[in-house]
Amino acid sequence: MVEQFVGTWTLASSENFDEYMKAIGVGFATRQMGNMAKPNLVFSVDDSGVVTMKSETTFKTTEIKFKLNEEFEETTADGRKTMTTFTLEKGKLVQLQAWEGKKTTLEREVQDGKLTAKCIMDDIVAVRTYEKAA
Repeated sequence: MVEQFVGTWTLASSENFDEYMKAIGVGFATRQMGNMAKPNLVFSVDDSGVVTMKSETTFKTTEIKFKLNEEFEETTADGRKTMTTFTLEKGKLVQLQAWEGKKTTLEREVQDGKLTAKCIMDDIVAVRTYEKAA
């Protein structure tokens, strides 16, 4: 399940994130904030299997709650309204967002004590690496 993701994770490195945000249509000012922000990702799971994923920055905190394999409407940190589905594939937590005829995939994986988030839009790939907070 998603237990390996539970806890608080702090952004340690980010590669190509500006290009990814451009690819999904994020405006310049929001990208500037997105590039400066060092979010903490906080995952928790309740007894009924509902996963909460919270992204906390000094600018903004967003929170989504979801069950695996169940589509829901998400309003993203940059204001997009997407139909989002989370699945678990070979230990990766895969988030598929669809809006206005576009699709992006975010693959999160825990390896060697680090959480890697791979953000994919067409041929643009950003990689954000998080370390578990003490």
